Amino acid sequence: MSELPGDLLYTKEHEWLRREDDGTVSIGVTDHAQSALGDLVYVELPEIGQDVEEGGDMAVVESVKAASDVYAPIAGTVAAVNEELADTPETINSDPYGEGWIVKLQPSGDIDEGALMTPDAYQELLDEEEA
Repeated sequence: MSELPGDLLYTKEHEWLRREDDGTVSIGVTDHAQSALGDLVYVELPEIGQDVEEGGDMAVVESVKAASDVYAPIAGTVAAVNEELADTPETINSDPYGEGWIVKLQPSGDIDEGALMTPDAYQELLDEEEA
């Protein structure tokens, strides 16, 4: 199991969030999620400017084993998408917390950090799932 980056917040659906200096929030799937999915072969990205609701479908990642929705952990507007994933979806497998980011959202309001998980809380969730 890899070390969880301490500067991120996490969701029960295995997404991560990183606040960026420009006010946007980068979102991707965790190492646990990409490992469970297996080798990714396709990523369906949302349109820039698209509004997403908290908990709503935002993107789709497909592997040789399954397709999985990526849910918006916050409400906002899509400010950027990782276009590189169209040609190299496996980047999510090799670097889920870095170059494998999926979407950047401009939050539509304050982020309720109480609804998200710290690295320690997320690790506890993973430990419970593995038990």
